[in-house]
Amino acid sequence: MRARRALNVGLACLTLALAVPARAVAQIGTVGHAIGPTAGLAKDPALALALRDISPTNIRHTDSVLAAFGTRHTLSDTTSGTRGIGAARRYIYATLNSISTQCGGCLRVEYDPAMVPLPRAPNHLPVNVVNVLAWLPGRDTSRVVVLTGHYDSCRCALDPMDSVGDAPGADDDASGTADVIELARVFSHRFPKGLDATILFAAVAGEEQGLLGSTHLATRLHDAGYRVSGDMSDDIDGNVSSDNGHTDSTSMRIYSGDPDNSPGRELARYAGALGALYHPGISILEVYRIDRIGRGTDHEPFVALGEPGIRTTERMEALDRQHSPNDVFSHVNFRYAANIARVNELVLGALGAAPAAPDSVRIQRLPPYGLEWRVTWQPVPGAAGYELLLRSTTSPRWQRVIAAGDSTTMVVKAQLDDLWAGVRSIGAHGQRSLATVVPEARPPRRPPQR
Repeated sequence: MRARRALNVGLACLTLALAVPARAVAQIGTVGHAIGPTAGLAKDPALALALRDISPTNIRHTDSVLAAFGTRHTLSDTTSGTRGIGAARRYIYATLNSISTQCGGCLRVEYDPAMVPLPRAPNHLPVNVVNVLAWLPGRDTSRVVVLTGHYDSCRCALDPMDSVGDAPGADDDASGTADVIELARVFSHRFPKGLDATILFAAVAGEEQGLLGSTHLATRLHDAGYRVSGDMSDDIDGNVSSDNGHTDSTSMRIYSGDPDNSPGRELARYAGALGALYHPGISILEVYRIDRIGRGTDHEPFVALGEPGIRTTERMEALDRQHSPNDVFSHVNFRYAANIARVNELVLGALGAAPAAPDSVRIQRLPPYGLEWRVTWQPVPGAAGYELLLRSTTSPRWQRVIAAGDSTTMVVKAQLDDLWAGVRSIGAHGQRSLATVVPEARPPRRPPQR
């Protein structure tokens, strides 16, 4: 009898265990249409053609010239014509001016100087940090998409303040700067009259001393009232072999910061979807953190101001060469750097051609049960229509899309307590903006003080 009772109890427990799913998953239901890795984006034939224009040979040439300046340390020589950061920035300025001449002056090239303190050397006098900018004006001159590469270098592994010794910085970050210059050439050739948004190609300085140039640029744009649709930091783009012998020339990394519904995370998803749509010759590893552990680069000042910002970078790093005299030209793979530039081109072109993302999206739970929600947003200038996107909070990608036509309100029959929702604008020719995601992230409530 005891054995039979024990057996019955055991079977009952087993039945309960089998009845409870191992993992409950939020149900989106059948609203809208399922979308795959391309997130419902539409291919632009002009942008697809522009991918072919990117030249590894041009990137190689620019990198070789920058590395030949010996050092581009923030505090290095500014008067020499052959060595130091001054020679480097004059070369970048002249190159961008030459590109602009070839497109009839379509680029507005400028020096962007700022006297800034050195937070890593508080006893040092402020230093003149000079970015070199090339603007491709769009129809909307108040909205800008930014690509940065930092042209300064250092031998920080030996002495962060050594402004005299060799620091060729061929990979970190002459490779990224060369990509920026090459994309300025391609866009000026393919789109000399610009896109919907202004595109800003920025060679920034002072990254190795604490993101000095990019902080100045992000603050300048913010204070001037520009709306930044996206910023990409192209930093170390040309190495394919790590110091332990591992090699990867077929994939790259894109870093984006928390939270999961942040503008930067949306920009990373957008880049990943464009890669799946166009197949630019390289696969994208999306890494959901602001940057590599304990490190950072020039997208962070934009993220700190609430703008969409990501880092685009190589898959394999040779840390034994970075920030040292060993970061030399011969270690850079320029076909690989060109593939990273193609991903940058897709993001610049797609965001630049699309209307702005909705700047305010609101949700309201509808009675009586709260299983239906009203989503509303303000009209976006130039938008021909809108779409609502849905995904589980545990899904890295959008899963379903609902067409909204030209309406700015929609009732959604889905439990948004368990989901993320986003609204994106659609242009007249099918260009999609980033999604504006709801609900907004919030910190945990603090218990009342006693």
